Amino acid sequence: MDRLRQRADFVAVANGARVNNPAFVLQSRRRDDLGPVRIGFTVTKKNGNAPERNRIRRRLRELVKRLDPVSMQPHHDYVLVGRRDALSRDFATMLDDLRIAFTKPARHTANARGHRPGPAAATSRKPD
Repeated sequence: MDRLRQRADFVAVANGARVNNPAFVLQSRRRDDLGPVRIGFTVTKKNGNAPERNRIRRRLRELVKRLDPVSMQPHHDYVLVGRRDALSRDFATMLDDLRIAFTKPARHTANARGHRPGPAAATSRKPD
């Protein structure tokens, strides 16, 4: 399993499926190549100061280490977005939440969330 490190990869995964949990959001995207599973971790500044964000990130990394890699789908990229509840939530509960998140079907894609083409696409249409 490899790590996601470039912003473009994180942005691409953000447009994929997502599963919400109290302690984190799991975002996923299928890739067209035959590479290994890649995973990234992110925590926004609204979740606390730097030591708190780092602690959330460390807990998320440890969750993934303890998770069976078979539960992740091959040829996928994943991003775990940490939430503030990850600081106080029981670690065993978070591990169960992550296992469940990986088994949930990918229901919420960018098109299903209501994303529409931008104004440039609307102006290129011919009038009726």
